Amino acid sequence: MSMQQWWLYLVTVFAISATPGPNMLLVMHSGMRHGLRGALDTMAGCMTALMVLMGLSAAGLGLLLSTSAHLFTALRWLGAAYLIWLGIQCWRHATPRDSAQPSTPQRPAQRFRQGFLVAISNPKAILFFGALFPQFIQHDAPQTPQLLVMCLTFLIVEFGWQLAYASGGVRIAPWLETPRIQRRFNQTTGGVFIGFGALMALVQQK
Repeated sequence: MSMQQWWLYLVTVFAISATPGPNMLLVMHSGMRHGLRGALDTMAGCMTALMVLMGLSAAGLGLLLSTSAHLFTALRWLGAAYLIWLGIQCWRHATPRDSAQPSTPQRPAQRFRQGFLVAISNPKAILFFGALFPQFIQHDAPQTPQLLVMCLTFLIVEFGWQLAYASGGVRIAPWLETPRIQRRFNQTTGGVFIGFGALMALVQQK
């Protein structure tokens, strides 16, 4: 990969990662509820899932998913169902002042698992990586080093944006002190997750 190709890839990835999606929304919500340290557990789960997806795409699963309608449909419905379930949980989440008992804080492993499941639940990501990587690979040069550079670049940029979203969640937390505002924020977050899940369920294989 030439330096010019890498810069073009970097700009592309920077713009793509900045776009709000389920991963970014989740880490922002985690930052709001658990602080930056707690959000790092969620981010670790998301980043681990992205590494798995990139590895699967590089191994050729993107081609398999693009040709196997049944496998794609099964993964799509599983991912959509999980996002909708997560949205319902956010919608129903009660603030500590609303509940008779204080809410149980999530353990680090729970935050990691939630981040991993949200990020891994979109089979379109495999197709995305399978479509993005070939645009920047020099086919007459060894591909493994190029794939490693692209994966590492994507992970660094994605981590930076997730950290920005998580920090944003920490900053808006003081504005969500009252139970009414916190409840509305949780309902809005839940509604967006449900919307993402519904959109994923409606995605047609191309």
